[in-house]
Amino acid sequence: MLYEKSTDNLIKNLRCYITDKPGYLGKLLTTIGMHGGNIGDLKLVKRAGQSNLREIEIYVRDQQHMQNILHAVGELDGIQVDSVSDAVLDLHKGGKIAMQSRVTIDNAGDIRRIYTPGVAAVCRAIQKEPDLMYDYTYVRNAVAIVTNGTAILGLGDIGVRAGMPVMEGKSVLFNKLVGISGIPILIDSKDIQTCIDTIVNIAPSFGAIKLEDFRAPECFAIEEALMQKLDMPIMHDDQHGTATVVLAALLNATRYVGDDLRALSVGIVGLGAAGNGIARLLKAFGVETIYGADINEEAKQRLSAMGGTPLTLIDLMQQAQVVVTTTGVPNLIKPEMIRHRQIILALSNPDPEIKPELAIEAGAAFAADGRGVNNALAFPGIFKGALNARASRINNRMKIAAAQAIASLANSDRQELVPALLNPEVHQKVTEAVERAALESGAVRKLSEM
Repeated sequence: MLYEKSTDNLIKNLRCYITDKPGYLGKLLTTIGMHGGNIGDLKLVKRAGQSNLREIEIYVRDQQHMQNILHAVGELDGIQVDSVSDAVLDLHKGGKIAMQSRVTIDNAGDIRRIYTPGVAAVCRAIQKEPDLMYDYTYVRNAVAIVTNGTAILGLGDIGVRAGMPVMEGKSVLFNKLVGISGIPILIDSKDIQTCIDTIVNIAPSFGAIKLEDFRAPECFAIEEALMQKLDMPIMHDDQHGTATVVLAALLNATRYVGDDLRALSVGIVGLGAAGNGIARLLKAFGVETIYGADINEEAKQRLSAMGGTPLTLIDLMQQAQVVVTTTGVPNLIKPEMIRHRQIILALSNPDPEIKPELAIEAGAAFAADGRGVNNALAFPGIFKGALNARASRINNRMKIAAAQAIASLANSDRQELVPALLNPEVHQKVTEAVERAALESGAVRKLSEM
């Protein structure tokens, strides 16, 4: 999700022995609720004599809030606290992914076929025809998820090891949504050339490269160099995955108010990786007038180089008919800045630059925040489609096709900007649209080049 920051909200698993008589469980749950705990799942762990051990999922504001609840629970007769743990940390114990074999080994004959001596025949076949690697190895369905840990979510430069859980999460989404093997790759360096050289050297192990959470402006140079050196799909998700989902959202937002996106002026507040990617894709889609506001001079120069117009925030709000904000700064846009019939997408999470209801009250024709505007609507299908087509690159036509596919599945009766992330039809339709666009745009490798 765009610019999602860590919050103070915690999810705790509370285990208690509860006297197995009417009223005791109700008394416990009532006490938790009276002290502000929001109860999630409740499950029976085991029966123990005259008591039951139950686990209760509780949403609390912070550690002190949990301590207050525990103090209250401790005063209840017939209730004994067994343990308290962090539900999110518990879920991550041991990591979220693992490599598993697709073949079974039941006897020595199986080993001879999958390893020595049988595997030699496959090696020789690939040596003679390198493109057979896509038929006889997992590479045709494998994506490297690469980071150097310099821009992890809204947390910033926290390092590659601290960023690993995010990369594992992307891998889980790849597997769940489109059946891709996403392999996290951590590069412990902030040197641009080291990052480029490392990725180039590991590239033969994968069918595509997904750049993740590299900070701007280094991310631009790394992606550009890799696209020049490697003949395979490469995409920096913070730029292009974000841009694809934002384009889908804008297609629906403008349709709901009866406007054509291409004919409108679009202002982008925040010209980092996401803002830069949005501007580029909107230009490719046919939006002629793009304004941008940022405190960074280099970011404004990049916008000018692609044909956009840098403005101050005040001037942008006065001139742009559509405003997209990706700054991570809560309440940056004041109600008095809103113009009549503007379209506002304030995408920073969890706190947008302006709350949609305030923008509507101030005269906006349509306003929404970033809830649900998630990169994961785009990147699984984009990569799956590119791999299916054996594309040599991911181009704008493929990203626009993905955006249109996403937009088409939103519920117009509810004025949804984008459909639900776990809707399997979304990822199938994006995959098909991207694969078709790759073939139609000539972004496909020739076998002789593989």
